[in-house]
Amino acid sequence: MKQQGAHPEDTEGTPDASSRPDTAHEPGTGEEPDGAAGPGGAHRDVAHIDEVEGDEPLLPARVHRPSDLMRLVGGVLAVVVLLAIAAFAHGTTSGLEQDINKGTGQAPDLLIKIAGLASSIAILLVPVAFAIERLIKRDGLRIADGVLAAVLAHGVTLATDLWVARAAPDSIQDALTQPSPGDIHALTDPVHGYLAPVIAYMTAVGMSRRPRWRAVLWVVLLLDAFSMLVTGYTTPFSIILTVLIGWTVAYGTLYAVGSPNVRPTGRTLMAGLRTVGFRPVTASREEAADTAEGGDRGRRYFVTLEDGAPLDVTVVDREQQAQGFFYRAWRNLALRGFATRRSLQSLRQALEQEALLAYAAIAAGANAPKLIATSELGPDAVMLVYEHTGGRSLDSLTDDEITDELLRDTWRQVKALQSRRIAHRRLVGDAILVDRSGTVILTDLRGGEIAAGDLLLRMDVSQLLVTLGLRVGAERAVTSALNVLGPDAVADCLPMLQPIALSRSTRATLRRLARERAEREREAVLEASRQSRPARAHDADDSGPVTLDKAGKKAVRAEQRAEKRAIDEALDEAREEDLLSQIRQEVLRIRPQAPVEPARLERVRPRTLISLIAGAIGAYFLLTQLTHIEFGPLISNAEWGWVAAAVLFSALSYVAAAMALLGFVPERVPFPRTVAAQVAGSFVKIVAPAAVGGVALNTRFLQRAGVRPGLAVASVGASQLFGLGCHILMLLAFGYLTGTEKTPSLSPSRTVIGGLLTVAVLVLVVTSVPFLRKFVVTRVRSLFAGVVPRMLDVLQRPQKLITGIGGMLLLTACFVMCLDASIRAFGDESTSVSLASVAVVFLAGNALGSAAPTPGGVGAVEATLTVGLIAVGLPKEVAAPAVLLFRLLTLWLPVLPGWLAFNHLTRKAAL
Repeated sequence: MKQQGAHPEDTEGTPDASSRPDTAHEPGTGEEPDGAAGPGGAHRDVAHIDEVEGDEPLLPARVHRPSDLMRLVGGVLAVVVLLAIAAFAHGTTSGLEQDINKGTGQAPDLLIKIAGLASSIAILLVPVAFAIERLIKRDGLRIADGVLAAVLAHGVTLATDLWVARAAPDSIQDALTQPSPGDIHALTDPVHGYLAPVIAYMTAVGMSRRPRWRAVLWVVLLLDAFSMLVTGYTTPFSIILTVLIGWTVAYGTLYAVGSPNVRPTGRTLMAGLRTVGFRPVTASREEAADTAEGGDRGRRYFVTLEDGAPLDVTVVDREQQAQGFFYRAWRNLALRGFATRRSLQSLRQALEQEALLAYAAIAAGANAPKLIATSELGPDAVMLVYEHTGGRSLDSLTDDEITDELLRDTWRQVKALQSRRIAHRRLVGDAILVDRSGTVILTDLRGGEIAAGDLLLRMDVSQLLVTLGLRVGAERAVTSALNVLGPDAVADCLPMLQPIALSRSTRATLRRLARERAEREREAVLEASRQSRPARAHDADDSGPVTLDKAGKKAVRAEQRAEKRAIDEALDEAREEDLLSQIRQEVLRIRPQAPVEPARLERVRPRTLISLIAGAIGAYFLLTQLTHIEFGPLISNAEWGWVAAAVLFSALSYVAAAMALLGFVPERVPFPRTVAAQVAGSFVKIVAPAAVGGVALNTRFLQRAGVRPGLAVASVGASQLFGLGCHILMLLAFGYLTGTEKTPSLSPSRTVIGGLLTVAVLVLVVTSVPFLRKFVVTRVRSLFAGVVPRMLDVLQRPQKLITGIGGMLLLTACFVMCLDASIRAFGDESTSVSLASVAVVFLAGNALGSAAPTPGGVGAVEATLTVGLIAVGLPKEVAAPAVLLFRLLTLWLPVLPGWLAFNHLTRKAAL
């Protein structure tokens, strides 16, 4: 919202024409302003009253409604469900058809003929009549949309008929067709080629939004369906599919080409104000607030009147209300009981909600804009008229202007709302206004809620604490809240003090501040490292090229330890706590026993949803592969010696993983306990993605083993970085061998060449795009600030480096041999593949499993390994059970030992 302080007038008095900017007319009016009319009742021509100061932004001719997209998705899902029922519930569909045919067969012939004749005529006349009515009202664009939807629907029906006749399963064909009454050797049409286009046309032109036309439409559809069913020219499933296709194509067309923009103009606003008893002179469009979630808050105008104080008018139309639809839908799905308002809310509901909250806030004793009138601006917009409040937003105030009294007044307004169980739901800086007298006014109550529960009220307190803390710091924000609300009310909000409970714009601000803190910490570490290097270089120049004895090596290690201490001290000095932690600490000083554990507010997380989808896709792929395999004879003929070898290699992989980790930890860490930690990691992989769970567990384990947090993170990062490099090199090496093993020459395979070219293209793209280049440079700098110095420490101990590299190679070898043994357990000499091919398949599948968001790479790894083994020449009858055995030994069977190891290490305070 534009700062109201820009207006020289407050709520008292009325400005003259010279106090406003130069008047610019709404495009298309073609009229010049009359002479400056005084505010005291000077009259203007009606034609000259409809003036809007400042050209409004050009509105797009068409808009893409999220509701159309949701209806399109719903229609597609309905078609899929209908076809699935027809395919898998053949008995049900046949029984339904028999019951309907039996019931309709008793209808009188005269009624059937009348219904058929009336529907045949009406199905053509109704669309034409509606088109004529729209053309008379100069709404030809809707007719064009309807014609386009009808053409597309006709094409979809032809494609569906062709698919059902030639490629669809017999059960679907039986559900959608039956022998034609005129020719028993022919079948009826699966989809009615004339009815679907008519439905698409009627939906696209908007007949369903007009009650009379909608009634006529339903009567015509029911008559046509009745006549077609009775005469035996269709089936119930065919009629339903026809309606769904027409409906879906119509909304798909509307979303693709956009719907005509019906947003009201400034002239419509001025006319609407006159209908509710005001005499407006000018209206000035205010600048919209630049917030992430403020797009659906409506357009705001400052309106001057011929007599009386100016007004603040908010106009809300369907397009603005649709903004943020997907965000609200996701919040409603993901959060527990405190999500945003309903995703699909009518304009009437939005008007009533905002009006009710405005009256309730004033009745509660809070300072809020006074609502004095509401009205509809046609069928697609509403307006709310408020007394002009004036003032500036909290975001626009300078630090000196935000006094302690202003903070306390803000909390008093919130306390007044909460005394009547009113939740504001958006206590951000631009929703808090301060007028010239210093009085705080709470605006933007549209998203609030009356009769709110304790959860919402506590969230309001936590949101305002963060909003004020961003401006004046945690200490002043908490102190002002304690003075007004009391320590108990403030302490109760601590479980709500988490990002998910805050507004979208506040979360974005906190993320930006976190990036700035991380950047300052990296700069401090780099500066400490740069300052310690010149001293060592100077000492080396003075000593000359001499051979280090035992005392010299000790001195070098002492210098390295001093450098690490300097880096740690610089990191500790530069480390800053985030605002939420600062607020918690301030509250805990007053109430040490206050609950600080964040409340569980999320019902479902994005990672969980992605995991379920990816797991379902992987399970579907595996099931399709396994349906053609007879496991009985396969298991009876399995080589159990190779199964035992696969078990041994799987167990040996945990020893190799411990070696790979300890090779990058200069400190002394017990080896047996490290092996147990790797076994515990097999349990953690099931509840977290493979690339995340193992890193967190190893970092925690090293910290518990006595390694400083920063060094523990650096050690795990160094291990992961070195492992990534080894993984890429081995993939290229085995890929090269796989490409040359069947040829006499040593020319590399096309896969290796294609992979190298792909990497080269990606590097060029990243280096040429500024945003990507900055992103990569930032990550690389953080890597060199922590991981690379740790690797330099490891290089000073060759035995450690050999242990780490040997552990990584042994780990890969164990997994490759486990997969190879699994293949040999179900195959024979005629179906075997080379070890290099197995290694390439494993390395590719493991890389995809690490990138997949599913726990343990479930679904992605199985699919990749199975497809890869089939691609290198292994029959799918052997590849599928081999992959299942491999995953059983490396992922699922170790879960129970991993759970035991995890609990054991937790009891021993090692995790």
